[in-house]
Amino acid sequence: MAAEQVAGDGGLDDRVPFLARLEDEDGTALRGLGRELTFAPRAHLIHQNEPASHVLLILHGWTKVTASAANGKEALLALRGPGDIIGESAALTGRPRSATVTALEPVRAVAIDPERFRAFLARVPAAAFQLLALTSDRTRAGDRRRLEFASLSVRERLAVLLQDLARTHGRRTDAGVEVAVPLTKQELAGAVGASREMVQRHLKELRDRGIVITGRRALVIVRPDVLRRIAQSQAG
Repeated sequence: MAAEQVAGDGGLDDRVPFLARLEDEDGTALRGLGRELTFAPRAHLIHQNEPASHVLLILHGWTKVTASAANGKEALLALRGPGDIIGESAALTGRPRSATVTALEPVRAVAIDPERFRAFLARVPAAAFQLLALTSDRTRAGDRRRLEFASLSVRERLAVLLQDLARTHGRRTDAGVEVAVPLTKQELAGAVGASREMVQRHLKELRDRGIVITGRRALVIVRPDVLRRIAQSQAG
């Protein structure tokens, strides 16, 4: 059976990228304000704490958004892909970048000068409103995730994360639902606030029970029903 993209569950609208929220002519005008750049896998598009020099519109490929604490620990905050906007907060406020954005695969993006971006928003109020709505949706989604994770064990948080990845980045194959975004075990650990060793131990448990299949850079969910029960704090 050919690979088939798995549809999302609706969820919060933070999963709707910025370009998809705009009228076609506004999106075309925004893309025309910048220059196209390409990034190799694992290249940094944006560095945490650097000055804001541009806004990026992702046209192709997936990226990860991470932030490092003073003690050196890194947290995976989000995944951003085609149609998403990154770097807009620093461009609007003039503050340093709050996170690092790294390509997970080959990425094409349009870089827009902050002044030109601000002038576009002033000229197109509908786009400014959609950017405000996107910021609100992302904040709500982050608050919801923090509230959920506060009451869950690492095992349950990992199950929730894998479910989310399957909904937003999964594709159906003969073996199961393949998570199509290449995340390392360290990145999974950063997303659930646990050590790499602990995540590796829980992944091994899921693999031994036939719930998932793991490879060097691939993960397939074979038993999403069992994963759902774990995420809901029920016995799997």
